[in-house]
Amino acid sequence: MALLAAIAPSTGRAQIPNAAGRHRVEIRSTADSTMQPSVFVMPAAPAPSANGRRPLAVMLHTWSFDLDQRDSTVEAEANARGWLLLSPNFRGRSETPLACGSDVAQQDVLDAVAWVRAHYAVDSTRIYLLGRSGGGFMTMLMASRYPDQWAAASAWVGISDLTAWNAEHPTDEYGRMMGGCFGGAPRESETIAAAYAARAPLRYLSPTLRVPLDLAAGVHDTVVSPRHTLNAFQAIAPQALSTVEIEAMMRGQYGQTTPVVDSMLGRTIYVRRTAGASRLTLFEGEHEWISRAAIAWLAAQRRTR
Repeated sequence: MALLAAIAPSTGRAQIPNAAGRHRVEIRSTADSTMQPSVFVMPAAPAPSANGRRPLAVMLHTWSFDLDQRDSTVEAEANARGWLLLSPNFRGRSETPLACGSDVAQQDVLDAVAWVRAHYAVDSTRIYLLGRSGGGFMTMLMASRYPDQWAAASAWVGISDLTAWNAEHPTDEYGRMMGGCFGGAPRESETIAAAYAARAPLRYLSPTLRVPLDLAAGVHDTVVSPRHTLNAFQAIAPQALSTVEIEAMMRGQYGQTTPVVDSMLGRTIYVRRTAGASRLTLFEGEHEWISRAAIAWLAAQRRTR
């Protein structure tokens, strides 16, 4: 599958916000020429750099929501830091073939980023991705497929293996939504199984990935098994996490004797591993994220490649 291009799209009409606040913009897709919405937030705080360029945080919505999903902590942190904030729609809820990480949905994210870069002074060394759950899935997918776009990415309680996730939710609403995306379950045909595999972040995550990844999961998550996060970290850092250790962690045997303190997380940390600039965290929690911790980690990252 060929990688998609990050081409500066046309908005189709003049709509370049210049006032602080939350704005809905329409950006022409370079994949199918349709107008696709994004939410763009201009901060009130001054740019954090002397040259006036601002970091850009790209927050990706969860599986069952769309661009109007909000996170007050992310918005407040971005505003206080003088960051631009972008929330693309990438075809909305993950229940149709063009959603759930399709090539077209991926291109929508690239188009939205290109639009911001074309119209605002963006610090190209500080373009960040973040998301939880389905947004964590899309964060891992975009980071692994388009590494040159990002300084770093933070994915919380994310889905790394769509086939495995379907097995976790064979008959509930998530299973129904996956059926809408792919035409059924992986067990129903080789063609459907191949489609699930083609959009799974695990296909693209590898030790050669140049984007620092912050991967986190709550140990009591029953929506997306922590195994997804563990497997994703193992894919980028096999020397830092073995299969034997993953199986032990899934049984609640974390093997960490020295307490880890992270004031931004504010939770008990059962596992904290690092590999280069990437890190893994298993914390006391369920299907959730601590977005201030994600922002704090991202803020320390710069693209040097």
